[in-house]
Amino acid sequence: MTDSNPTASIGITSIFYGIYAWFTFIPCLLAAILGALLIPGLDRRRRWVMVCSRLPFKLSGIKTTVRGLEKLPAGDCILVANHASYIDGVLAQAFLPPRFSYVIKGEVQNVPVAGFLLKRIGSKFVERFNVSGSARDARSLMKAASAGESLAFFPEGTFVEEPGLGKFRAGAFAAAINAGVPLVPVVICGSRKILPAGAILPRHGHLQIEILNPIDRNEAAWDNSRQLAELARQRILEVLDEPDLVSKAAQ
Repeated sequence: MTDSNPTASIGITSIFYGIYAWFTFIPCLLAAILGALLIPGLDRRRRWVMVCSRLPFKLSGIKTTVRGLEKLPAGDCILVANHASYIDGVLAQAFLPPRFSYVIKGEVQNVPVAGFLLKRIGSKFVERFNVSGSARDARSLMKAASAGESLAFFPEGTFVEEPGLGKFRAGAFAAAINAGVPLVPVVICGSRKILPAGAILPRHGHLQIEILNPIDRNEAAWDNSRQLAELARQRILEVLDEPDLVSKAAQ
């Protein structure tokens, strides 16, 4: 007869796993920063950071499945994905092609380590709270998309603890319409389970990225950024195993 407690054992195992996962991430982050500082050329820096971003998932035993890469247009496009966890950006950087510039909330550029790294790989920062700053950044994104730069957005803007897909901001969709480039919805599954809002230690799990069919100018919603945003949101909801928070709030 033993006094072992299975629940306590699972809890301790999870804690040790979370600590181990952080210890795999930190050296990879340092390597990414060093490479971003020393490696010449934006494309080379992005490819280096992509390798460094994949390693923590591999070393911590987190299986990642990517489906639909063949659906990405060969030319310029704008990508939009759901946002459920801190790891979504790292995951996208690790497993999606390095040609994308990620659009990130402006306050992150003031975070010493993260801000430096993101600037060195060509990320775009957008002001969320100042009206004139938001308008300026929106114009800048439209200009970048029109100049042939592929952009990637998390159009919910942030994530919350409650599972579900929230309202999409219109910026990504206005940029796609203005530039006349395809819009590609992407579904990220599993990240909320691994590192949900408010959690400190990652959990073990399985991640999946599914790239959906592009939305092009033949769609009726293309003439209106808000209608296009809702169309993309509904396409993601068809695949995402989480509820619609917009409909829930309206009830």
